[in-house]
Amino acid sequence: MNAHEYNTAPSIGNTTASGDGVKNPITDKRVIVTGGAGGIGAALATELIARGARVVLADLSPAVTDTAVGLGSPAAVHAWVGDVSSVDGIDDLIAFTDDRLGGVDMYFANAGIIGPAGLGDSDGDWDAIIDVNLRAHIRAAQALIPRWQEAGAGYFVATASAAGLLTQIGSAAYSVTKHASVGFAEWLSLTYREDGIRASVIAPMGVDTDLLRASGADGPAQAAVTEAGTVLTPAAVADVALDAVEAEQFLILPHPEVLDMYRMKGSDYDRWLKGMSRYQNRLNEANRLKEETTHAGND
Repeated sequence: MNAHEYNTAPSIGNTTASGDGVKNPITDKRVIVTGGAGGIGAALATELIARGARVVLADLSPAVTDTAVGLGSPAAVHAWVGDVSSVDGIDDLIAFTDDRLGGVDMYFANAGIIGPAGLGDSDGDWDAIIDVNLRAHIRAAQALIPRWQEAGAGYFVATASAAGLLTQIGSAAYSVTKHASVGFAEWLSLTYREDGIRASVIAPMGVDTDLLRASGADGPAQAAVTEAGTVLTPAAVADVALDAVEAEQFLILPHPEVLDMYRMKGSDYDRWLKGMSRYQNRLNEANRLKEETTHAGND
């Protein structure tokens, strides 16, 4: 069977929704979710299954197998262990999904890493995060877009971050790759719309995941996120995200206040940069004083 013959289900983009808020069902969609062992990925899979989708959960961690087992029957959810940032890994994941589900209607590029602090120390630091946070999206799209064009069907959803609209204090690599993730999803959305293909980007602030904790417990980077707004549960993010996907909304903001921040940034870029620099200095000073207090207490 030709690989394109798998993808014959009606497109989300070819049903009733047109980006005007009309609901579009996820029922019976065949979906890949990367970074699915836990956090937002596992929550997206849980909500997708609840809405009638069939899902392949992908992750580098073997724990994804246990996550899949806990989510539903073998007919509704499958686990794949491998590297979704590599071309070979993506090709294998798609072939696995074709075999288990008969095709791919939706791809949630959710896997991500926090990367190095500051500017990083080497090209290797940047290579890893660029591969996971950006090239994984590009490589998946390169594999899926041609078959979706042929079928007139397909939906690509990227998990980025509010850092992709604003910035991430303390990490150049995270900021740059999340900006790039937003930009790539935007390009997909406008380029392939007439082919019946849709794209969305999820851009939350703080979410209670291992990734947030990896940003440096109690440090300036984490404080910048946790002070900016409510830290949401992954389930809350997934619910908001899938409501928006069903309505074919491109920019998905689980923290609505991010839109006001984004507008403020765009209205006076220089003022915003100066304000963020002052905010960063305040966080750095608070962290320095905390470290001094902790050190003094341990003497």
